[in-house]
Amino acid sequence: MNNSPIIEKIKKLLALANSGNEHEAALAAGHAQRLLAEHNLAMADIEASHKPDKADKVETAVSKKLPKWLRHLSSGVSSAFDCQAIHHPATGKMTFIGVGADVQIAAYTFTYLDRTVRKLCGIYMKQHVGSTIPNRHRELMRQSYYLGAVSTIATRLREQKVQTPVTTGALVLVKDGLIKQAMNEIGNIRTMHSRRSYVNSDAYSRGQTDGTEVGIHRGINGTSARNIEIPPPSSPY
Repeated sequence: MNNSPIIEKIKKLLALANSGNEHEAALAAGHAQRLLAEHNLAMADIEASHKPDKADKVETAVSKKLPKWLRHLSSGVSSAFDCQAIHHPATGKMTFIGVGADVQIAAYTFTYLDRTVRKLCGIYMKQHVGSTIPNRHRELMRQSYYLGAVSTIATRLREQKVQTPVTTGALVLVKDGLIKQAMNEIGNIRTMHSRRSYVNSDAYSRGQTDGTEVGIHRGINGTSARNIEIPPPSSPY
């Protein structure tokens, strides 16, 4: 059976997963997932339909000074989708480098998770942190919540990748080589090393719990996180 037309349609749908319209992106990605299942295709089949010859770059706006939790989130997302993420402090941009649909989905997922975690943190702060608490302690609780939520999300992303690898076979080495080449073209890249953080245990724990409710599949197959059993992660802090 000639699956070329279906493969091309799936490629276009995956490209739409990077749409600025959140609803449109989720619908396109969900449709792509259904076509993969209906025609017994895997992402490896889509990737094998043409051998990539270069890595792609997708930029998204972040802050010039990246907080620790956001660095962890970018690292977790880029690893989950076989990409690399580079922060540019001078411009406040984050560049995701990957091959084909990988980098588009990674950038979309990062933006979605960033926005979602901030919203959840806002709800937590309003409900559990009184206005009489000193600003310094409020900020500690805020950052602790962020770190807890991201620790859970990163764990779930790793488990998702084990269950459903983004890249299989010989394409792993091909992609790695193209990404390294693209990173070398950027020039000197500084590696950030995170220091051990002091956290508020209650806020961190609440963030971990809320992180299980975040739909990490959003923009990929539309599956609700509430239908996925996620084991409780251990705190690295």
